[in-house]
Amino acid sequence: MLLIALQLIIAILLIAAILLQSQGSGLSSAFGQGGEFYRSRRSMEKLLVTATIVLASVFGLISIILLFPRG
Repeated sequence: MLLIALQLIIAILLIAAILLQSQGSGLSSAFGQGGEFYRSRRSMEKLLVTATIVLASVFGLISIILLFPRG
């Protein structure tokens, strides 16, 4: 039961991370920043990409674990 709840939370976080990435011009339009914050915006986008990879990996691992019946 705990794994199912964890998978649900990770799925919601993964959807949010993917939707933030799909903004046309990156995170600048999501947070209302202009081009003067290029360096911090790029580092935030890199962090978002890394978080997406980690969340997708954990989601896949939990999905595989839930395939096998316990007992």
